[in-house]
Amino acid sequence: MKKVLKTIGWSLLGLFVLYTFYFLWKQAQPVKDVYEVVNPEIRDLVRRTVATGKIEPRRRVNIKPQTTGTIIELCVQPGDMVREGQVVARIKVIPDMSRLDQVKSQIQSAEIGLNEKEREFTRTKGLYEKGVVSREEYEMAETSLASAREELESAKSQLEVVTTGSSARSGSINTTVVTSSMSGTVLSVPVKEGASVSGTSMFSDGTTICSVADMSDVQFKGNIDETEVDMLRVGMPIILIPGAMQNRRIPATLEYVAPEGVEQNGAMQFEIKASTNIPEGVTLRSGYSVNAEIVLEEVKGVLSVDETAVTFENNLAYVWRLTSNPENSRKQEWERVPVKTGLSDGLYIQILDGVSPGDLLRGNILN
Repeated sequence: MKKVLKTIGWSLLGLFVLYTFYFLWKQAQPVKDVYEVVNPEIRDLVRRTVATGKIEPRRRVNIKPQTTGTIIELCVQPGDMVREGQVVARIKVIPDMSRLDQVKSQIQSAEIGLNEKEREFTRTKGLYEKGVVSREEYEMAETSLASAREELESAKSQLEVVTTGSSARSGSINTTVVTSSMSGTVLSVPVKEGASVSGTSMFSDGTTICSVADMSDVQFKGNIDETEVDMLRVGMPIILIPGAMQNRRIPATLEYVAPEGVEQNGAMQFEIKASTNIPEGVTLRSGYSVNAEIVLEEVKGVLSVDETAVTFENNLAYVWRLTSNPENSRKQEWERVPVKTGLSDGLYIQILDGVSPGDLLRGNILN
């Protein structure tokens, strides 16, 4: 009995050793890859690029006061429609002390000058009546007197402007009333009532009371990479997709490509602009982010394959064509065929020469 058990034990050990060797041999055998089989098909290929940007009004102005002071009334708020010449704010003038002192000094000088010219004119008039001086000298004295009077009136008028923002001599002109210089929509009002504002001058741009734009005439403004800018032409059709309205596709036309690029994050970007007519029922707001789809190239009804079926080597393109029985996926045999390629849309690539619609080509690995 012991001999039988011993024989069975050695037999089992032998079988285990044989199975171990077979398993290791099997694992050492190379696994043959199984590939997906793809067919060339007739397709329409379109190469697109996407430029990012935003919607901007073509005409936009910042309304600024002509004088320095404090806002006592704001007549508009964002979203309001305004007409050209409509009042948007009223300002209480805060006189500039240095300017005020200067104008008062001018008035005093003008009064002194006027008094002197009056005495001179009185003296010349008396001599003229006695026939001592000529009529020419009399008229010169009269003109000097009129000039001195005008100089005083001008100085007094300047004092009125400095203290009140207007003068009787300026008529309807009033720098304390700020009006819109165009018709449109009020986009922003960055100030509040009671805020101090400065007027525009050669030394200052002045404080913006509000921004007004014509939102019926907007444009797309964005950037495109230097690798694609050479394919753009003014007049090309563009599709605008606002970020706030992903289901909207608004047609536009490319109207400007910048002649000079600007470096951004290590890449050269070129500014582009496109015009569009706002479709009925669509409201575009200033500042909307937009993706602009631009068709760079397009071909219709061409033979094409999945890009994964094409390999490139030394600037040449190749495909692998199936030469074995397509029904036996475990014993696939391939031959390398050079091809000539054309347009690619990122998924499929045009085949100009080398394969026909009935060929079976190698795609991705399945196992």
